[in-house]
Amino acid sequence: MSTFDYGMFIMPFHPPSKPLATCYEEDLELIKVAEQLGFKEFWIGEHHTMKYENVVMPELLIARALAETSSIRFGGAPVCLQQHHPAQVAGRLAQLDHMSGGRLNLCFGAGSVTADLEMFGVDPRNNSKMVCESLEMILHLWQNDPPYHLDGEFWQIHLEQNVDDETLIGYVPRMLQNPLPEILMPGMSRNSSTMKYAGENGHVPFCHCLVTANVVADNLKTYEEAANAAGRTPDRSKYRVAKSIFLADNTEDAQRMARTNSLGQNFEYIGRLFDKGLGRQIYKRDLEMSDEDCNLDFLMTEQIIAGDVDYALERLEAFIEETGDFGTLCLMSYDWDDKAAWLRSMELFATELMPRLNAKYAESYVETTI
Repeated sequence: MSTFDYGMFIMPFHPPSKPLATCYEEDLELIKVAEQLGFKEFWIGEHHTMKYENVVMPELLIARALAETSSIRFGGAPVCLQQHHPAQVAGRLAQLDHMSGGRLNLCFGAGSVTADLEMFGVDPRNNSKMVCESLEMILHLWQNDPPYHLDGEFWQIHLEQNVDDETLIGYVPRMLQNPLPEILMPGMSRNSSTMKYAGENGHVPFCHCLVTANVVADNLKTYEEAANAAGRTPDRSKYRVAKSIFLADNTEDAQRMARTNSLGQNFEYIGRLFDKGLGRQIYKRDLEMSDEDCNLDFLMTEQIIAGDVDYALERLEAFIEETGDFGTLCLMSYDWDDKAAWLRSMELFATELMPRLNAKYAESYVETTI
């Protein structure tokens, strides 16, 4: 690999005091700025019961954004499969793919918000099994005409008696893109069962911003071992990795702002969520580390890159040295609590950091192939 593409991912993260309509309008403006700056793709998280992370149905925001953009690709990250009927997911995503002219990306996984799971009556112990079952049913519906007879542990899909070939009733819509775009699956835990499933079945890893570089490396190793065991050849140019990066014209200002703006607030907020559950293991490089030490000071040295372009480039190089190559770096974005600073950060990322990163890796690639 010699170059990296770049995209953007929002959870999103907005203060509950901000009107929802304002949040969505700001996210739409963010999407348009991202396209203007050359971001290749834009991912949006799905959450149903969170006041801070307030997009319930990413497809609705995507549908609106399609009319105001022309090239950037979109996807929900992930579509939380255990919270929806597979046929409903297959139909709505197929419709959106046609509406987008084939600009839809796919990422399927398990939503982990405990309140969402309780509301939908999902036992979290069944998350992985439900995602795999649903994904396989969705692919079957996209690739086959009726009759449909799919018997799973969690869903049953039967459609035969009311299929009519004359009036074409009984057909689930298919995606416009043929072949389908690669299907991404999120990874954020060591020895991830999701990464094993993705590798075995030819899907693609999407590594989370909340984990340290050694966990990303473990995700990719786990994925590649499973892919190789299944006779598949992993393609690192397709891998996505999300990273929280905040840039300013000098490192001191960037780090000061990142500690108190919506980026730092988000990591503190996620930490409090962890404290109410299983603890801060997800944040840790070393599992023996105490939760108390897994604080913002630590996160600023690992998950968060805040600085000028020189500093960020050095941190990214160290990160990639540990994780190995991947295809697309997805920049995390948070609330525009200081719009000018966030726009400057995006501009520096797209016009200075990524070109310099790619120039450096292109040079290294040439040197190693001569």
